[in-house]
Amino acid sequence: MLVCVTTRAPCGQPFGSNASAGKARKHSRLRLRPSLRRRASLPAAVSIDPVSLVQETLPGLPELSHTRQVFPRSDFEKGDVELQKLLDGLDLPGMGVFPRPHHYPEGWPELETLTPKRGFPVYVMLPLDTVWLADRDGHKVSVVKQEQALQAGLQMLKKAGVEGVMIDVWWGIVEHAGPQQYDFSAYQRLFATAAKAGLKIQAVMSFHAAGGNVGDTCKISLPSWISDIGDSNPDIYYTDKQGYRNRECLSLGCDTEPLFRGRTPVDMYRDFISAFADTFDDLAGSKLVEVTVGLGPAGELRYPAYPEGDGRWRFPGVGEFQCYDKYMMQSLKQAADAIGKPEWGIEGPHDCGDYNSPAWETAFFVSSGGSWNTEYGHFFLSWYSGLLLQHADRILAAASEALSRPGRARRATKALQGKNGEVTYVFEPACQLGAKLAGVHWWFKSRAHAAELTAGYYNTRERNGYSPLMDVLKKYHTHLSFTCVEMRDCEHPPEGRCSPQGLLEQVITASTAAGIPLSGENALQRYDQQAFDRIAESAVGQSARQGRLQQLTFLRMGDLMFDNWGAFTQLLQRLQCVPQCSPQIFNA
Repeated sequence: MLVCVTTRAPCGQPFGSNASAGKARKHSRLRLRPSLRRRASLPAAVSIDPVSLVQETLPGLPELSHTRQVFPRSDFEKGDVELQKLLDGLDLPGMGVFPRPHHYPEGWPELETLTPKRGFPVYVMLPLDTVWLADRDGHKVSVVKQEQALQAGLQMLKKAGVEGVMIDVWWGIVEHAGPQQYDFSAYQRLFATAAKAGLKIQAVMSFHAAGGNVGDTCKISLPSWISDIGDSNPDIYYTDKQGYRNRECLSLGCDTEPLFRGRTPVDMYRDFISAFADTFDDLAGSKLVEVTVGLGPAGELRYPAYPEGDGRWRFPGVGEFQCYDKYMMQSLKQAADAIGKPEWGIEGPHDCGDYNSPAWETAFFVSSGGSWNTEYGHFFLSWYSGLLLQHADRILAAASEALSRPGRARRATKALQGKNGEVTYVFEPACQLGAKLAGVHWWFKSRAHAAELTAGYYNTRERNGYSPLMDVLKKYHTHLSFTCVEMRDCEHPPEGRCSPQGLLEQVITASTAAGIPLSGENALQRYDQQAFDRIAESAVGQSARQGRLQQLTFLRMGDLMFDNWGAFTQLLQRLQCVPQCSPQIFNA
């Protein structure tokens, strides 16, 4: 949501004039740094230590027990002593000092958007299991794993020039005790530690389970009370044509069904995000810069069409449509009845093969004469992808509402100067809204793009399926994160018709046309030179799309990263570029 505030410079002078700057402050009704102003007992100039803030606001927060807690095997197990030695031995170039731009008038809001950035921003994902549920006296409590080692690791990231970290905030951990019983205490400790290290935070509202996707090294379930409801009504989960229920996340078919003790999934997601925003309001905009909303499996806006974790799918199979829960089948029937084709609403396509079929072996996906390119195919694929768009619209609307409620922190993003000296400030929520799309690049070189179709992206050689997605994201001023920026076409087997480079180019083009800021992620954890070359090329390399990516999110902090620390820091140094300043005052 955008909020505009207009103020007039005294005596009709331009707001940028030094002569009017001091007086203009008296006439302006801006709320500067609302996240600090809300703490009325503190002067605006007082800096707040995030760790002290957590201790002040949560006096009952339990200290970690000195008794050794046994955790499941993790991809981050290095000890604090080993990491501290690495940290002490670091000798990296400094960040440099950049002067304050001369054209910013005195009295302007103290905003991140007005501060020069150093280099190309790089964020690093923390381990999936950084926060864990531990047994304490017969009760489940959330804890931060390996806090001392984590502190050393975060300091290493900051010293190397990393901008911030991406943290999964797991639904199954925070709301494990029961509906609307939120426990963010471990995340408060974790966020305070990251803030103390000087790192910004992107928080992912992870409304899915961990353990079933590529790279998952731990298992985190949905809240047990959700699973109990699923035991009696398994149609709340995505279902394939064999009747297999995917328990990684809730089906979009029940988005508006009040099946969860009177609440719908949209209600539950809104309540969760609102509670999160209430808890971390003092960090919003300053340290907490983005809230990425999980929209499906692995947090991505897609169907779970290629479930590798349980062995049903293997690369580069076309995957399967996930539309066989009763709520989606009811929707399909209604859509078919509405166009006078009731026979099309009985089931999904019967000729699309199975999870591991190659496209050319199926009558539906074959390039020449395939059912995907018939009247029925257009009907089904439009319905299937349309539900995904509606799902994104519903959840992003709920998230935007939760982050935009009265009293939430806001930031000014533009100042528009009128002809008569008045200045209109455009405000947005201090925390940017974010979403993720999957890089489904196999079969991209075929006409049908089979794997994208089963994942819910109606993208073919004849149809641009990403433009409608961008329209939904733009509606809620959502930043987009997209995977597979480290991959090249030549690295994949020819029979898979893969093109991660072509797919990235199409997504970049669609996001550019819609004005959607685009961030890149590596889909696989790689430290080879070929992957780093491709990442650098995608980010700041010499190409027609040079500099289009806004930032890189690197997968992920852990033992493998620190074992390849030299290679990773070399990548960071390659991504340095001339600092750029945001646009300032625009003529209205």
